[in-house]
This record gives sequence, structure tokens and C-alpha cells, in this order.
Amino acid sequence: MKKVWMVADSVVSPLGSTSRTNYQKLTQGISGIALVDDPRLNPTPFYVGAIPDVLQDGTSTRFETLSSMAIEGVMSQLAIPLEKTLFILSSTKGNIAFLEEGQPAHPRVHLHATADFLAQRFGFKSSLVVSNACISGVMALIVGKRMIEKGECDHALIVGTDVLSRFIISGFQSLQALSPEPCRPFDADRKGINLGECSATIVLSSDPGILGAKPKIRVLGGGLSNDANHISGPSRTGEELVFAVKQAMEESRIQQSEIDFISAHGTATIYNDEMEAKAFSLMGMNEIPLNSLKGYFGHTLGAAGVAEVAMSAQSLLMDELIPSKGFDSLGVSQPVNVIKHFEKRALKTCLKTASGFGGCNAAIILQKENN
Repeated sequence: MKKVWMVADSVVSPLGSTSRTNYQKLTQGISGIALVDDPRLNPTPFYVGAIPDVLQDGTSTRFETLSSMAIEGVMSQLAIPLEKTLFILSSTKGNIAFLEEGQPAHPRVHLHATADFLAQRFGFKSSLVVSNACISGVMALIVGKRMIEKGECDHALIVGTDVLSRFIISGFQSLQALSPEPCRPFDADRKGINLGECSATIVLSSDPGILGAKPKIRVLGGGLSNDANHISGPSRTGEELVFAVKQAMEESRIQQSEIDFISAHGTATIYNDEMEAKAFSLMGMNEIPLNSLKGYFGHTLGAAGVAEVAMSAQSLLMDELIPSKGFDSLGVSQPVNVIKHFEKRALKTCLKTASGFGGCNAAIILQKENN
């Protein structure tokens, strides 16, 4: 089986326009979530992770502009052979703003057309869309890994993007899921999510040398499942997320004792955090340090998995545990070891989980290697 490596990443968020800047802000405990007063998005001020001052060229939407920024961030680092690289777009809503602007017939309201548009802009010969609710980013990385292993391509560029819109915000409001304050994943006083916008890109490769890269992070394995519980509510037992985690561990050929930290989905909703805590308890992972990065970025939907994997890889490389911002006291029924303070510690292996509407679950395992 081919080894698949992370060879470059780029994150554009309210915290900054490079992965390095974003990670530095995380280590400093700085959040991109703020109280925003924008009647175009919401009639009243609300807490959200919004990217300010996005300059558009007149031919691209905000979604496409942010995606291009993140793609350029990795392409400036590597010599990517376009004909051997699969372009994957991960998003939940894409250019949904066309509907709000009264352009329902615009061709790029469709995700596949947006993926083709972005791929052609940068010269990629083939493109693919992964859109499966909030696991889209993690799932896209798993798909990229498997396509490389099957010999369908040598490299994969995965870009995950979602932007704020009235459509998305009103949808979460209808579920009464938005928090009136900065979110607090796994905390006893959590009140819901903060939405956010972000674009993040990761390049995977089976032959990093061709790209001029010397990576240290491998994507060992991934797993997917669906709990078929409810259109918007996750499993009440966590057993189905366990299925995804077990798949990832079996493919990675590691034991749970080898996992140094968990980057959880951690949306700060009552049901998600409870489900994840139950799943980790069923796996015997109660003592493994765990964080959620939603308190820094907000929930960025199709970008979340890509951005959070990029930040988790940085944690491994730097041997640093990032606190779960907003957490004070445990508010789930099963004990989990939520990280409260920044810590330097030898790290090698990370488990990243994600869950989403429709009962979908994903898990992916990263490992640092000295090569």
C-alpha cells in the first residue's frame, strides 16, 4: 500500500491568510469569533467568525475568491504536476449566495460547476466534489487518500470552503442552534454553535519528492459511517461514530493507546458533544487529551475538517496541545479529557473526528514520521 503524505496546507480564516498565522493565533488563545452587526446576514448583531475585507476581482464570487486564496497558498509552496493531481472541492453550500442575489439559473450555483471553474483556473485536468454535510472536509481527505492508493492519481489537492450567507444563518437559527455568546464546546454552560467562514487547502501525495517537499505527516487511515438517527440530530449512543473510528484505526494498524490527542468535531451543541463523549468513552479514550477548535474558527461547515486537520498537523509538528477555547467545566455525561491549558508534549499521532446532518460520521488519523 502506498504511503500518503500531507505535503502542504493553507488556511484562510478570520485569524489570518496563512496556516502559520492561524496556528500562531491558536497558540496565543486568540479567537476569530466576534460580535458582528451586518443586516445582510442577520437582523441583529450575532457572534460569528467572519473574514473582513475580501477583495473580489469582479469575475469571482466571495466563495471562489477565498478558495483561490487558499489554493494559491499551497501552489506557491510546491511544483504541482497538474496532469497527475486530482482537484477535490469540499463544501456544503458553495455559491449558495446566487440564490439570495436572484440568480437561481447561474451555472455555478451547482457545486460541480464551481469545482470545474476553480480547477480550470489553476490548470487542473480533473475535479471532484465531496459534499456530505459537516464531514465534507474530513471525507474529502479520505477520498483523496484512497484515490492515490488506488493509483487514480499521484497527488490530490483538497480545498474546503464555506462562506457566511443569510441562507445558512437562518437555517441554523430555525434549529435554535446558534449561541448568543462565543461557543463553549463540551462545557456545562454551552449554548450552541457559532458559524464561521473559512477556506483551507491540503495537498496529499504518494511521491512528495516530485513536488519538492519533505513532509513529516502521514495520513494513516480513515473511516466513515452513518447512524441514520435523524435529519439533524446525531446518534444518542455514539456507537456509529465508534464504527468510523474503528475503521480508521484498523486501516492505520494502530491501537488506541498510540493516539496522543483527539481533535473532536465539538460544535458546542447539546447533542453533538454528548454523542462524541459517549463514543470516546465506548472506545476507552476518556483519558486522551481532546480539543475542539470551533471556539477559534466557529463552525466552518465544509471547510472545518480541512482547516482542523491542517492545525492538528501543526500541533503534531510543534509538539503542542492547543486548549479547547471556551471550556471551563465538563458538561457531558461521560468523562473526557478536554484540554484547558496550552502544553508542550511529545506528540506523534492524532485522531480527528467529524459528524454532520443526516447522521454522517468520519474519522481520520495523522501520524508524524521522521523521514
